[in-house]
Amino acid sequence: MPERKRVAVLADSDTRWKWGASTARRLVPDHQLTGYLLRGRATPTARQLGEVGVRADRLAEVTCAEFLAEIEREHYDVVVLALVGGAVQAVLHGARALWPAPARRPVLVTGYVGVVYEKLADGLLLRHGADLVLANSRHDAERFRAVYEGVGADAGAVTETALPFLGGAPYEPAGSRAHTVVFAVQPSVPDNRGDRAYLLERAARHARLHPEREVLVKLRSKPGEHTTHLEEQPYQRLAERVPGGLPANCRLVYGNMSEVLDGTDLLVTVSSTAALESLHRSIPTAVLTDLGIREALGNHHFLGSGCLASWDQLDSGLLPEGDPVWLAAHGVRPAGTPDPSGPSGKAAVGTAADADDDAHAVARAKVAGLLAAARLPPPAPHYTLTTAPGYLPGILARHRLAPDGRPLPGAARREAGESRLRRRLRAHLREAARGAYRHGVQRVAPVIRRLGEL
Repeated sequence: MPERKRVAVLADSDTRWKWGASTARRLVPDHQLTGYLLRGRATPTARQLGEVGVRADRLAEVTCAEFLAEIEREHYDVVVLALVGGAVQAVLHGARALWPAPARRPVLVTGYVGVVYEKLADGLLLRHGADLVLANSRHDAERFRAVYEGVGADAGAVTETALPFLGGAPYEPAGSRAHTVVFAVQPSVPDNRGDRAYLLERAARHARLHPEREVLVKLRSKPGEHTTHLEEQPYQRLAERVPGGLPANCRLVYGNMSEVLDGTDLLVTVSSTAALESLHRSIPTAVLTDLGIREALGNHHFLGSGCLASWDQLDSGLLPEGDPVWLAAHGVRPAGTPDPSGPSGKAAVGTAADADDDAHAVARAKVAGLLAAARLPPPAPHYTLTTAPGYLPGILARHRLAPDGRPLPGAARREAGESRLRRRLRAHLREAARGAYRHGVQRVAPVIRRLGEL
């Protein structure tokens, strides 16, 4: 019986952990998973990790330097970097310092957790140097290659896949149960209090206009928790200020998005990746236009999708359906629907999860080929001290790495000789500092900003 492959996932938030662990499962189906959480402002809480629902055989919180020490010592087969671009770049240069010549090293995989609508060139170039840079759709793969080729960088790592957590049962109309509308909110879109309050009030108004419907406001985190993006204006606090309060058939909910979608009849959002999950299951999906169609909101990504709509239109009964051609180009192919891009319009076979597995076949084959190689060349990021001498050192320094990618003195703390009391004390101090930071973002910063506008 072949030995199970050892896979490490390094993530810096709850959603990236979900993407990274799910990607590992798609690329290396039979594996032993070790999870690492990069220490920082968005390090997820135990509740957030439990809500994501993807578990690891072992889970530890580390710094970048500590992670580099781990992958040198533990000899992983595959490492999935589910991180922001700067952190990916730091790990890639750290890995190059560990393996400066062809060697038996882990296959390095990275990508994006969802819709890519901002900082395309910056984020991609910071991810260059990984063995695989996963694109969640044909549309993204074409854009990614264009960026790399545009700077003269090798684009061979770009690999078309699909979001690894697309799946679930196809949509079935409500029938005898209450028609359920889910408003999937986002931590930073829109980013100001007035717009967020407006959207919440419109959800409440929809509930009042349709007392036979259940309106759920799906939240990403509780106050004091952080996700991939900063949330300065939590909807929980805005709900306390809704005139007349929320109606009885409108409530705030938490939970795993896939489970919430099991009972959803209409998904409403500004630009959340939840829209793609919903469309994958053929659930009517609305991407809101109330605040305009703007790059800052990310809803411009859905141009041509057939899903753009306003709350007024939804109040009047509109149930948007996705355009098949757009869906296929953006990595969304519900089970049983034909692929308009195929020569024969052949329908996907089986469930939505089956179609998603097929979307990862090329990436799985690439990983298998790299694992079979006796040695792999050192990682070769586009950014070096020659191509980006004024940018790269600062990125590495933020993760306590020297310009050559080696950890700075004292960056990799060794806790083996420390007492349990000392480790617990450090953990409590770290969590207190993190809590103070989050309090400053959600409580102090908005007040200072309002004072500055006087």
